[in-house]
Amino acid sequence: MAHNHHNQQSNQKKDENHYQDNGEQNRDIHKNHDHEDHGHHDHDGHDHGAMVEEFKQRFYISLFATIPILLLSPMIQDFIGLEFSFPLDQYVLFGLATFVFFYGGWPFLTGSVDELKQKNPGMMTLIGLAIVVAYGYSSLVIFGWSGKNFFWELATLIDIMLLGHWIEMKSVMGASNALQELVKLMPNEAHRLKGDGETEDVPLSELDAEDLVLVKPGEKIPVDGVITEGKSAVDESMLTGESIPIEKEEDGEVIGGSINKEGSLTIQVKNTGEDTYLSKVITLVEEAQNSKSRAQDFANRAAKWLFYLALGAGITTFIVWMALGFAFDVALERMVTVMVITCPHALGLAAPLVVAVSTSLSAKQGLLIRNRPQFENARNIDAVIFDKTGTLTKGEFGVTNVIQAEGKGEKEILYWAASVEQNSEHPLARGILEKARANEISLDRVEDFESITGKGLKGKVDGREVKVMSPGYMKEQDYAYDTEAFNELSEEGKTVVFVLLDDELLGMVALADMVRDSAKEAIAELKSRNIHSVMLTGDNEKVANWVADQLEMEEVYAEVLPDHKADKVKEVQAKGRKVAMTGDGINDAPALATADVGIAIGSGTDVAVETADIVLVKSNPKDIVSIVNLSKNTYKKMVQNLWWAAGYNIFAIPLAAGVLAPIGVVLSPAIGAILMSLSTVVVAINAKLLKAE
Repeated sequence: MAHNHHNQQSNQKKDENHYQDNGEQNRDIHKNHDHEDHGHHDHDGHDHGAMVEEFKQRFYISLFATIPILLLSPMIQDFIGLEFSFPLDQYVLFGLATFVFFYGGWPFLTGSVDELKQKNPGMMTLIGLAIVVAYGYSSLVIFGWSGKNFFWELATLIDIMLLGHWIEMKSVMGASNALQELVKLMPNEAHRLKGDGETEDVPLSELDAEDLVLVKPGEKIPVDGVITEGKSAVDESMLTGESIPIEKEEDGEVIGGSINKEGSLTIQVKNTGEDTYLSKVITLVEEAQNSKSRAQDFANRAAKWLFYLALGAGITTFIVWMALGFAFDVALERMVTVMVITCPHALGLAAPLVVAVSTSLSAKQGLLIRNRPQFENARNIDAVIFDKTGTLTKGEFGVTNVIQAEGKGEKEILYWAASVEQNSEHPLARGILEKARANEISLDRVEDFESITGKGLKGKVDGREVKVMSPGYMKEQDYAYDTEAFNELSEEGKTVVFVLLDDELLGMVALADMVRDSAKEAIAELKSRNIHSVMLTGDNEKVANWVADQLEMEEVYAEVLPDHKADKVKEVQAKGRKVAMTGDGINDAPALATADVGIAIGSGTDVAVETADIVLVKSNPKDIVSIVNLSKNTYKKMVQNLWWAAGYNIFAIPLAAGVLAPIGVVLSPAIGAILMSLSTVVVAINAKLLKAE
């Protein structure tokens, strides 16, 4: 299986340039299948990258302009004891601040207009309110109003918010290319057979039902169809999760996108375009992705309340100061101080900094987070559904038993079997060779090697004829063998081959997809945290139960058709469980997208990786426990940071409003700025203290 898998990957990579050159043709495969959606998808990814660059550029340019603004601000000069002025310096300050307001503040100004249109004020509206009030009031001061200007506050607020948004967008980047990855699996062209037996290469879009196509060994099967001529083993693992290549002969059905391993096949086209199995999977992935709810940004909710608070507190402050008989400009300064102070710099950084730290921590642990809200939801998981092949098992065959005929030794059987298997491409051959290597058996050269499709293989080693054959061949040739041992191994879902030397039975070798040690540990650890483990597989029940017994898993769904995997996820969700799905095949893609959290094993196919919320680069199921830990810790830090950010407001707003004015304590804007800086520093340090464990 590993060998196959590698083959598939390299096949896929080889074809990739071919795909890109013929992008248009490729899209024709699904010409009826909502191809605008693919375009939109691409465009989105591009847009996101451009936006990250734009925020970065706005941040650096605004930061550069902020330095002279700070030096020219009377409030900052007083604060640091600097005296520095020149003719018209305040107009230069006004010019620089105007530039930062419009250039740096533009995303927030347009963002707040959008939020207000949707009657849903959030972070953008809060920032918008603070910078508009600070800019408007400060401009009045420059042109003769009595009071102090807030341009330095305006500039630093814009810088920090741009930085926060840039950090956040950078860490969330990675628009999903799942749909293109799926389309890529289809070859571009097919060898169509003409009436005279010649072949012509035609684009898939030109194929009609009933056409005959030729598929050579090693090629991808271009369409769903029925074999009319030829025999071969077909590798469907990328599509169905079935670990062993499936022997196909005349009248057998094949799926477009699977790989023809051995013989040549002539296939009659059954489904093309959007009727193919692969297209149906594409549609399922698309639906599941669109229906998944995105958790609303945490800090945005806090910002919404702070916006109302700022507005309310500002207006109330103004009314109270006016009512107490103070001058209009004094009341206005108090109102502006309250409104500007309410927009906490720290709030803009509270979530992005934690996100950035947790993203880098997770990357060090080999966890790639592609979807932030879903990662944050991972803290609530109480059930994990595992795909079997390639996730709980290695997706590689290993020898589990060697049953010897009377008087024969295990090493002898492995020597003959492995020697002849050296020339085979079959995944079972790899398992036998691995076992021989582990036992340090040196092998001899094989001659006259021949693969007999559906039956086994044979060759000459040391001048003697060696055959490694299937149970079917043994029955056909009427060989006597230990049927009891054979049945017992078959019951456990193992694949058994028979080794013959000069037509005399030496013994049998049983192989199975090997269970990962890390899977055992992961399931034990999840159990200790009251997280329920479920196995989901397209493989037969015997194989599934054998694997489940080794892993001590109670719940198993076997023989699940690929397009029903997402339904099984929904079934578990219907029991009120929060479900994480872990898988590596295309057949897992819809299920990954349906689950509350989709986790792809990184060695899996590109498309499973593209549909998942989190990717385990090291392909270690134990990392699921790390995800839950990191998610819980990240959430905790976020809550702490938001309290720090908002707590500063709870303390500063009443002081800025002048609650303690009667006893002579009025929060000057400069002190407000120090408090603001302190809360920002606390939030940054707190984010850095985030631990993975």
